[in-house]
Amino acid sequence: NYTNAHRYIEMPLNYLGYVADYVTPDDALPERLDPRIHAGIVTWMTGGIKNGARLHRWLQAQIDAGTKVAILDDFGFELGQSTAARLGLNIEPPPTAPLTLSQSDPLIGFEMSPRPRASTLLPIAITAADGVPLATLTDAVGQQYHPAAIMPWGGYLLDAFAVVELPGIEGQSRWGANPFTFLQRALRLPPRPAPDPSTASGRRLLMVHIDGDGFPSLGEFPGSPFAAQVLLDDILKRYRIPHAMSVIEAEVSPQGLYPALSDRLENIARQMFALPHVEIASHTYSHPFKWRKVFSDDDNDASYHLSIPGYEPTPEREILGSIDYIRSRLAPPGKPVRLLLWSGNAAPDADSLQLINEHKLLDMNGGNTTMSLRRPTVAAVSSIGVHQGAYFQPYAPVMNENVYTNDWTGPFYGFRDVIDTFRMTGEPRRLKPINIYYHTYSASKVAALKALHTVYDWALALPVQPVFPSDYIAMAHNFDTLSLARALDDPDTVHIRNADALRSLRLPPDFAAPDLANSPGLAGTASGPDGRFATLAASRASLRAGTTAADLPRFVSANGRLTHWQRHPKSIDFALKAYIPLSFTLSHPADCRLQTGQGSVAATGRDGLEHHYRLDTTDATLTLRCPR
Repeated sequence: NYTNAHRYIEMPLNYLGYVADYVTPDDALPERLDPRIHAGIVTWMTGGIKNGARLHRWLQAQIDAGTKVAILDDFGFELGQSTAARLGLNIEPPPTAPLTLSQSDPLIGFEMSPRPRASTLLPIAITAADGVPLATLTDAVGQQYHPAAIMPWGGYLLDAFAVVELPGIEGQSRWGANPFTFLQRALRLPPRPAPDPSTASGRRLLMVHIDGDGFPSLGEFPGSPFAAQVLLDDILKRYRIPHAMSVIEAEVSPQGLYPALSDRLENIARQMFALPHVEIASHTYSHPFKWRKVFSDDDNDASYHLSIPGYEPTPEREILGSIDYIRSRLAPPGKPVRLLLWSGNAAPDADSLQLINEHKLLDMNGGNTTMSLRRPTVAAVSSIGVHQGAYFQPYAPVMNENVYTNDWTGPFYGFRDVIDTFRMTGEPRRLKPINIYYHTYSASKVAALKALHTVYDWALALPVQPVFPSDYIAMAHNFDTLSLARALDDPDTVHIRNADALRSLRLPPDFAAPDLANSPGLAGTASGPDGRFATLAASRASLRAGTTAADLPRFVSANGRLTHWQRHPKSIDFALKAYIPLSFTLSHPADCRLQTGQGSVAATGRDGLEHHYRLDTTDATLTLRCPR
């Protein structure tokens, strides 16, 4: 969870459409990588490592076999003259301060201008004829060094040209080079469709989930109502979009911390869980704060979870027990309870994730996406999730109000600044969905409640697709299992398989436009800030490069899932399913007519060939008929 490779580089790899498989120099390293499966190797080492020589031998063998390697921060092994020579580098005399950045590629200075120090600079220069320096440093006597370069074997960004921790400012980092561009160039990654769980049906996702903390808190309102009651009346009943709501069992149950309040608290929870737009989640039994330590015999500190007399924490009680409690006492008959929202540091180990997997549950939380005007860096944007052994934990796309209120010490209106996070993770690259994530105690203070209204109203004014967190979790898992491939005899076509939950592909600007008429399973594309978002209508599809007639009827976007799309010579049958009344956009000539089983549907507006429609229903089967 806390390695630099995971924190800083996995997100850019995800954005480019790649899944990271982790190995360490201590692992049984594969003798050869299959280029049909792995696009390259990325290393992030800081300082020398115990098995540096072994790492070097393995990397050199992969380079010799043709695999591209991208090295960040440090080589991780001693770079002697002979080792450097094999990599097309030369060890130069140590530099004499001061250093001057005398040449740099446009990808350098991405978030701050690198300021390398002569005392820590690795004194190397390129000798390979095909090596391209990304940065050249010149010292006081005119000696030149290359701390960043694209090489015949890949490329490297060292020290200040990767991620720099800003001195004297805790938790603030900046990229000295553009990681997206560097990875593409170093690993020779071709333009390709990227499965994208930030978007569905051409629109950015909107999801809301609430950790149960503070359910019994008293609101600072007349009559001192429970924060949970304020949340129910002022938020959940007002904003009838998909939510996941959770409770901490020890906060609400008769056997918990507040038995005298339990009847009233459980009644509020039952009302929440009865709402059709609320899916039910557990936020555990005792709210572990440090998941790997709370179950440790060596370090089982009571401060690692809520203090419950006589309780010895176990994963089974925290996860399965809390879900059974909600099922038996709080959930309406027949309504599923299958979602766990991790508590505390949200960093469970593989054994806890195995428990989730074995009982066919869903889970989410963790990560640290806090990019904002106060932290204007993609280094503060987490990957889709984290792999622990054979198991995958989806992260919360964006962090909660604690980050924006200084750990709930104020200002309590601070959560309105999450709108900056939504904007900055939406453009110029769409990195995350809009995820409104907070705790029950946000409904205990006037300023915090007003901030929630500001955030909801901002998000709902946008063309979004509201989804349940369980929908997003399925997409996050599908990112790992969706397959893209090209046939050797048909390089102009990309074949997609296993697109079960994730039906959105981001097509970068330099990717060849698809021929919609000859791309089965592809319904259409919508413009985005960083390319076009292609919507698939089936789990199997093909994108064939070519030209599409401007007036070919096509799907653009919708606030619901496209569940069916079938072209006929003069018509298209399709179906949409949403959680709120349908709105959608189709591109077609003006003489086409849209019909449902109840009659014709008139467009509510148009922009050129794009026609906008609204229906009062959330589920519709439609036919677009065109005379030509």
